[in-house]
Amino acid sequence: MSSEGSRGRTAAVTSDEFRRACGRFPTGVSIATALDDRGVPHGLTVSSFTSVSLDPPLILICLGHAVTVIDIFRAARYFGISILREDQREFSERFARKGCDRFDGVDWVRGDTGVPLIPGVLAAIECEVHERFTAGDHDIFLGEMVRATVEEGSPLVHFASRYRKLADA
Repeated sequence: MSSEGSRGRTAAVTSDEFRRACGRFPTGVSIATALDDRGVPHGLTVSSFTSVSLDPPLILICLGHAVTVIDIFRAARYFGISILREDQREFSERFARKGCDRFDGVDWVRGDTGVPLIPGVLAAIECEVHERFTAGDHDIFLGEMVRATVEEGSPLVHFASRYRKLADA
């Protein structure tokens, strides 16, 4: 059996089908952050985070064109990633909300590059933008990791539109 499939054109997948299918892949939850040109922190919840390369150490995040802070990320030289622990669901929910100052009342620290990072997370990563390109209705930000701190703990996991916990083997 070939993975090439039929040479004919297939019917388009709907947005709902796409979301349901991709939602069957469990992901960790992280907060992507950047500073605007006045030094004000901005961020949002992202599950589209992945490692790309060991040498150089590259990661990527994907941000939809409708995201209110996309222009801040487009203008930034650096961005941060805070990978959330299983008990940090409130950060995921807060940074997913629209129409509010997501950093209001949130303790955060400046990384070595100046990016805002949330303390107490599983991993705090600082990246220099390596490349940015458009794919469909998203921008893909390829970042070269310039600094990272890692802590022990269990991740906040999202699967099939719900938060989950990992079970010990």
